[in-house]
Amino acid sequence: MSETTPVYDVGAPEPQPVDEELSMKLGHLAEDAILRAKPNGDEKCSNCLYYLDTDSDLTYCWHPKLRILVGGDWWCQWWEEIEEDA
Repeated sequence: MSETTPVYDVGAPEPQPVDEELSMKLGHLAEDAILRAKPNGDEKCSNCLYYLDTDSDLTYCWHPKLRILVGGDWWCQWWEEIEEDA
């Protein structure tokens, strides 16, 4: 007699109310921040002062009005040039 591992049917994943709420909040933040998933000319998150890890394609933006994960090619209205050391 062989024992088998029980199979559980967890169903297809479905968004929960918290997911919809967070999606709406992020959508409002993106609208308010003029946050775009493409660069604005030469300005993009990966060459912005607030992009935490410039060696990463996805990292944390520490601008006080955003503070979210962003992609390196993204851009927002608060883009700020990284000052060169004198």
